[in-house]
Amino acid sequence: MCGIAGVFDLNGGTIPDLESELAAMGHLIAHRGPDAEGTWRGPSDRAGFAHRRLSIIDLVTGAQPMTDEAGNWITYNGEIYNYIELREELGPQNFRTTSDTEVILAAYRHWGTDCPSHLRGMFAFAIWDASDGSLFCARDRFGMKPFYYATVDGRLYFASEAKAILPFLPEIETDVEGLRDYLVFQFCLAGKTLFRGIREVPAGHTLRVRGGDIDIRRYWEVYYNLDFSHDSAWFEERLRELMADSVKVHLRADVPVGSYLSGGLDSSIVASLAVDRTGPGFQAYLGKFAEGPQYDESRYARALCEYKGIDLNELEIGVDDFVAEIRKVIYHLDYPVAGPGAFPQFMISRFAKLGRKVVLGGQGGDETFGGYARYLVAYLEQCLKAAIDGTMHNGDFIVSYESILPNLTALSQYKPMLQEFWREGLFEPMDARYFRLVNRSNDLAEEVRWDRLDGYSPFETFRSIFNASNLTGESYFDRMTHFDFKTLLPALLQVEDRMSMAHGLESRLPFLDHPLVELAATMPPAVKFEGGQLKRALRVAFAPILPEAINARTDKMGFPTPLNMWARGDAHEFIVDTLSSSAALSRTYIDNKKALAGLAKGAAFGRGFWGLLSLELWQQAFHDRASEFTSLPRSLKERAAR
Repeated sequence: MCGIAGVFDLNGGTIPDLESELAAMGHLIAHRGPDAEGTWRGPSDRAGFAHRRLSIIDLVTGAQPMTDEAGNWITYNGEIYNYIELREELGPQNFRTTSDTEVILAAYRHWGTDCPSHLRGMFAFAIWDASDGSLFCARDRFGMKPFYYATVDGRLYFASEAKAILPFLPEIETDVEGLRDYLVFQFCLAGKTLFRGIREVPAGHTLRVRGGDIDIRRYWEVYYNLDFSHDSAWFEERLRELMADSVKVHLRADVPVGSYLSGGLDSSIVASLAVDRTGPGFQAYLGKFAEGPQYDESRYARALCEYKGIDLNELEIGVDDFVAEIRKVIYHLDYPVAGPGAFPQFMISRFAKLGRKVVLGGQGGDETFGGYARYLVAYLEQCLKAAIDGTMHNGDFIVSYESILPNLTALSQYKPMLQEFWREGLFEPMDARYFRLVNRSNDLAEEVRWDRLDGYSPFETFRSIFNASNLTGESYFDRMTHFDFKTLLPALLQVEDRMSMAHGLESRLPFLDHPLVELAATMPPAVKFEGGQLKRALRVAFAPILPEAINARTDKMGFPTPLNMWARGDAHEFIVDTLSSSAALSRTYIDNKKALAGLAKGAAFGRGFWGLLSLELWQQAFHDRASEFTSLPRSLKERAAR
């Protein structure tokens, strides 16, 4: 686990300030790798890599950038969990180190540009090919590890974090289409970021540069080819086998491994399987708030720890932490994404780093197996429509309203969502209905200057993902989870990566193991979602290893943060000061004066207001400090000369 960066001249020319540019990029990602640093400069300074290392596997001989006998060079971030098996397959006599980095180099020599298909894990890497002077880059199947890039003045810049590319942009500006995506979904679509000129290599894609041309291609896709030949029991047994194997390989490390533990189903499954393999002394880390039981899941986490013999470390997070740390959260995120859960994630990651360099987490279970209440909201409407149309029992894809009724108690906290969802009608096409459920812009009619954001429709991009060709049949459930898997999950993984790596902590996610995800994609909705029970397959498969307190849960908390209470109390002054500066009141796309007026009237601090506060903090961190980024290469060069 590390931070990577680099520059490549697309025309084969010399990069005059290569050393200072690499120094600037390495400086801006230094927090990702506190254990070591290194750089490589290619022939005639046409290319260069920077690397910051967090040592997890092969603590002695795994330094980067690394080269091989063919003269290829790599800078790499992540973990390849099947590196031991690949060493055996590729010939253990061919290796000088015990690192997974060297395995990627060997895989590239053996399989060429198809090598990512053989890797099991989380990764982002760049390889300079000595044979033809080309550049080959790849990102893991799910986007666990980041890879940003930009082309400026005939050069390709890339890095683990967008901030490391900012010094080389002509100017730091907002990407208007990315902003429109963010205001609707609280994340960007189709590789966009909030920085104009900076994009992401999509998950499951490679980027290759040859002869000055940049070629981005997909190497992996999840296909929803539903398997109706097996019953629930068969799928549940395969789930147990694959999940146990995933946790086993995710525990591979040359340092101790711990776990995040929220008390929810997913993190409880991971921690339970992990302690079964490691035995006594396994450490788990939990964050909580003191504002009431609706913000505290620790009772469930304690139940699991008592049941399995896990040592639980608890951190209480308060409003003073929010005021002191939220600017750092936004800075480390690179740009706002998802909801306020990034803040407690930042805090618990810092806490966990005190005891461990590696932790396991439960991210990915909701998007893979269907854990969000909005799926039940949407499906309830679809069941009513099918009952009215007389098609309720047609085909293999329908969950009937009779079977869904007993599980509607899961929606007891979501009556406002139901009211909003049905306020503007019923029974539209599936894509339009789900768009209504995930669209967060309705609460920002006054605060956003929408007339300056015309010309792009996020709905069209949304619809192309929702109705993608890798989906088969008519399963509404699969289309909803697929959209979230392709869009929301990468956003949450951005939070997971940045908040852990802000403290030099590696976060591993056993639910995002491609054999497990590929199995889940073949499960019929009646297996994953029988009777409208969210994540039913997981609940049934792993009930024997969890305490009843967790098995019986019907609520889903998702690390709720008491921002509404804080905004009316001890964080009120901080929020008002943030939104009322002269710079804040003169933003191009956001009218912070109207946001302040809403706050003064007692409007709830919801996801919409969180988005506005995050955008303002982001602009203060990057736009208002643009000169600090653009002058960094020169200042580092001058410092080195002294």
